[in-house]
Amino acid sequence: MDWDTSIAFDPVVLFIKGGSKRVIVRTAQEAANALIKDWPSNDGEEYFAAMRACVGVMVGNATPRQLRDAIVKAAGEVGVTVVAVVH
Repeated sequence: MDWDTSIAFDPVVLFIKGGSKRVIVRTAQEAANALIKDWPSNDGEEYFAAMRACVGVMVGNATPRQLRDAIVKAAGEVGVTVVAVVH
């Protein structure tokens, strides 16, 4: 199975740990890394939806826009500040 982790979308800037850490998410790979390594909680409905969206984009079952939206919703679930950049 070939996983496509490079599909890009309009960036989302996440301010994690009370704003002391800034993470820029532009690809499924960066989204997965942020959710696994940096996220303040590995629980919650929106968190799991974002994880599913990451895998969905990588295997071609979800769009980058769906992943971007899922990351923004997951951030709201745990109080992570988001700056959504639109080109």
